[in-house]
Amino acid sequence: MKIVKRDGHIVDYDPEKIRTAIQKANTEVRGKEKATKEEIEEIIQYIEDLNKKRILVEDIQDIIEEKLMEFDKYQLAKRYITYRYTRELVRKANTTDQSIKELIEGESEYWNSENSNKNATVVTTQRDYLAGITSTDITRRFLLPEDIVKAHDEGIIHFHDADYFAQNALHNCELINLDDMLQNGTIINGVMIEKPHRFITAATIATQIILAVSSSSYGGATVSLTHLAPFVRASYDKYYKKYKDYKLKEEDCKKLAEMDTRKEVADGVQTFNYQVNSMTNTNGQAPFLSVNMYLGETDEYKDELAMIIEEFLNQRIQGFKNEKGVYITPAFPKLLYVLEEDNIHENSKYWYLTELAAKCTAKRMVPDYISEKVMKELKKNEMGEGDCYPCMGCRSFLTPDRTMSLGNISKAKNYVEGKGKYYGRFNQGVVTINLPDVALSSKKDMDKFWKIFDERLELCHKALQLRHKRLSNVTSDVAPILWQHGALARLEKGESIHELLRHGYSTISLGYAGLYECVKYMTGHSHTDNGEGKEFGLQVMQHMNDATKKWKEEEDIDYSVYGTPIESTTYKFAKCLQQRFGKIKGITDRSYITNSYHVPVFEEIDAFSKLKLESDFQKLSPGGAISYVETPNLQNNLDAVIEVIKFIYDNIMYAEMNTKSDYCQKCGYDGEILIDDNLEWYCPNCGNRDHNTLNVARRTCGYIGSNFWNKGRTQEIKERVLHIDNKVAGK
Repeated sequence: MKIVKRDGHIVDYDPEKIRTAIQKANTEVRGKEKATKEEIEEIIQYIEDLNKKRILVEDIQDIIEEKLMEFDKYQLAKRYITYRYTRELVRKANTTDQSIKELIEGESEYWNSENSNKNATVVTTQRDYLAGITSTDITRRFLLPEDIVKAHDEGIIHFHDADYFAQNALHNCELINLDDMLQNGTIINGVMIEKPHRFITAATIATQIILAVSSSSYGGATVSLTHLAPFVRASYDKYYKKYKDYKLKEEDCKKLAEMDTRKEVADGVQTFNYQVNSMTNTNGQAPFLSVNMYLGETDEYKDELAMIIEEFLNQRIQGFKNEKGVYITPAFPKLLYVLEEDNIHENSKYWYLTELAAKCTAKRMVPDYISEKVMKELKKNEMGEGDCYPCMGCRSFLTPDRTMSLGNISKAKNYVEGKGKYYGRFNQGVVTINLPDVALSSKKDMDKFWKIFDERLELCHKALQLRHKRLSNVTSDVAPILWQHGALARLEKGESIHELLRHGYSTISLGYAGLYECVKYMTGHSHTDNGEGKEFGLQVMQHMNDATKKWKEEEDIDYSVYGTPIESTTYKFAKCLQQRFGKIKGITDRSYITNSYHVPVFEEIDAFSKLKLESDFQKLSPGGAISYVETPNLQNNLDAVIEVIKFIYDNIMYAEMNTKSDYCQKCGYDGEILIDDNLEWYCPNCGNRDHNTLNVARRTCGYIGSNFWNKGRTQEIKERVLHIDNKVAGK
């Protein structure tokens, strides 16, 4: 017999624990109220005679109380109930000690691999995790109802970022309104920062803004290089005037000013990259930053923007030096390259940037690609116009702006009436539904599936409402950089942020995971079959969209379906499914479940078929999603990279290519670091297994991870198949 404990863990039945519990209660009563050994054994025998394969620990305790009262041991039953209640209080009141001990002593697999961009042994990260453990404890005991906590523990849903929930000021991710802050000034830590007058100053200020903003939120942040472009011209004008004052010829003035400007752009970009990667925010890591490269955002400063983009790509191709002075692939900033008419064709003016982007992707896994063409078809603002804008962090996309009729509710100084507004908007948080659990709970009964699905969606809805309510009490004073000084708004001191949580200004996300396993169990087919499986998969996706649409209409809160980047949760969900349903071949027999709508990593499919198929699902994940193709080293086959890029432009809104970029510090090997059958990383050249001397970079849920992963994610990485080879460049 197996015992299902309160936290969902399953242990072997042990009658000695029953004896111990009753005997402890026995010591507090006298005479006939004490249970005899025979009576205790009778209770144990009764439980065993039930012949249950599994039984809840609460049910066993209920049986003990009932049997004691049958024996007229009323005082003993009362003492046992008191003992049980006291134990429950101890459990609830002391949930942090063990986690803290394991974190500090480095014994916890969870904390050591919770985030592939955090090193849990570093004091700044430990400080964040210590605060997170406390926040999670408070969240579980005081802030969330028991049904949400229970569903989270059992892996039915996942309440993301509970380690930040106790602080009601923190939201998920954002598009920083860098243009407003640079052009109109800002304040950081009480210091006024006025408009800069040259590019290198603007780039430096931008990094200080990024640090301050990322320390006041817990998700990813995105800035646009377009907002830095005007300062390139300001630098050029400064140099031009200098040489003009020297009475040089016009031609020489322009030539020298151009040279100096390019040098300053190179220095400014280097400063930006150094700052972003060397700074540590209050979350114990470098800012989780994305940088947008979209020529279509400006007409006036397009050439200056192209110069910045070119420098960012060149510096990323080179990479950053590790401890040994060897250039490796950094995790951040994530680069977002927008494909558009000005750069997608060989005869386009800025085609050279796309060629450079392809070279960078082959070498360093970035940039990722956003199709302006497809995005404008999918993202229509309130005026019915297609908009193109970057994601917040790794994959979170805002829904199209529907606040235009409301005017400038954020009081931004760069607000343009009648134009869609995206910079300054943000996400309130995520709750994810475990789709395979819905399917397995239904036992393949389709009517039961939809009923359970609706119940679970409503559970997620309830949890999301709690997130919204938690933020709705916030005033602008709790994070002035965000709400008063331009990053997200310019509200007055003491002003509520509540209006920015409604009307579509910000989003809140219904995440989902494991569409493949869900469809496979219910239909016997993969959702990639272009038949019954795909049809059912699209129905599941549409059902979630119908639910969020209903919630949005009823509450004026922008709920949106989001393909969750479940880095560590993929492992947790898999373990919970195995505990609840056992190991089912092809469904729950791995240590991970598939992210969002993705084709499972082990399924053979070519790059173009994968992107085309996933584009149908990406449309139904408007709150965020990213598709990818796994590739070999394509540095000597850029034609293949270009073909994929062109295909992305015509077929899918947001996608990336996953290459390999590793280095062994012991022997200098720069090929692919491998994973053995025990899910341990090793250098195939010298056998090195020391994580401290292996530089490994892998795409993890849309962003690059470089601090290794838990066993579930490691197995998923090991099982990834290639979607393109080194021979075929075309479709």
